[in-house]
Amino acid sequence: MKGVAITGMGIISAIGNSVEENYISLIENKIGVSRIQNISTVHADVIKVGEIKKTNDELINELELNENNNFSRTAMIGTLAAKQAVQNAGITSINEFRTGLISATSVGGMDMTEKHYYDYFEKPELVKYITCHDGGDVAEKIAEELGLKGMVSTISTACSSAANSIMLGARLIKTGKLDRVIVGGADALAKFTINGFKTLMILSDDYNKPFDNNRKGLNLGEAAAFLVLESDEIVEKQNKKVLARVSGYGNANDAYHQTASSENGDGAYLAMKKAFEVSGLQPSQIDYINVHGTATPNNDLSEGRAINRIYNGENVPDFSSTKPFTGHTLAAAAAIEAVYSVLAIQNNLVYPNLNFETQMEEFDLTPQTSLKNKNIEHVLSNSFGFGGNCSTLIFSKS
Repeated sequence: MKGVAITGMGIISAIGNSVEENYISLIENKIGVSRIQNISTVHADVIKVGEIKKTNDELINELELNENNNFSRTAMIGTLAAKQAVQNAGITSINEFRTGLISATSVGGMDMTEKHYYDYFEKPELVKYITCHDGGDVAEKIAEELGLKGMVSTISTACSSAANSIMLGARLIKTGKLDRVIVGGADALAKFTINGFKTLMILSDDYNKPFDNNRKGLNLGEAAAFLVLESDEIVEKQNKKVLARVSGYGNANDAYHQTASSENGDGAYLAMKKAFEVSGLQPSQIDYINVHGTATPNNDLSEGRAINRIYNGENVPDFSSTKPFTGHTLAAAAAIEAVYSVLAIQNNLVYPNLNFETQMEEFDLTPQTSLKNKNIEHVLSNSFGFGGNCSTLIFSKS
């Protein structure tokens, strides 16, 4: 099975405002996790986050939005990334083929809601921000800015949202429903998110340390990334360059707990197992695993056990989490890590799992801690969300 072609990518994150900038940061160990600058919060000096180094005003200017716009920060970074992806794919006529957009988000326009909530009914000029609260508004605004007339949909399955967006897009192409789908996700930081995760007591006051025995928790982040998926017919007709392919995917829900993953990683195991079945690949053919690796005590234990189950505790491939670079970007995580997976394939390298010091006592798994060059044909990328939403993608060299 060849899989579905990826012909374009776009990204904005704490470590860069383009695919090239993100790649340079990854190979030069430039992290984007720092103290909070753009949000006024009592937690500013307590936690670290992966913040995009652009203000809302700078984003508005870059997108050339009028002063009366009602874009949330999520919609703005999402639009930037989607436009990059479309341009990278060489698309000049967005509606030339049956084209859709599937955007993932969890925070939606919460940043504007929390900013204006108490003033909506006192200041009529702020009422316009009510409609940008809904997660679906992000996708609608991206589609409008792209000039897209086709199918537009939103997925919100917590931190696996963008993985399910990519998966649905691939399935729509494979079943002949659409010819081209722009897939990915966007989430901006908001006080609501910071306060929520603070309440769950899974935020670290230091840099996150995935798969380390002394990990304390995650750093939140904000980002947006989109990929353009296209059918082989379009690729052949327009003689397009294929960056990589979505060769496998699977999702599962073990419904173990509202926020925690099951101790044995049942959902994660089933998602990976399904992805291998779809791809026709064997676990031994994976050259690199981009793990979900949030650095919370629960996730890394659960994910590690699931990976050991897939590999029967032997010959686990090189693996690392890229969240020490960007923070955990929630609904956008799987999309930015999809971009990183494609870059790993294109450049034949494994990224370092930063901040790792001590192997976890529960199993014999050590992430790759330095940049490693090796031939990479297939990358497996995991994304697991609250409520047991587990998703796995496999990306392959074209």
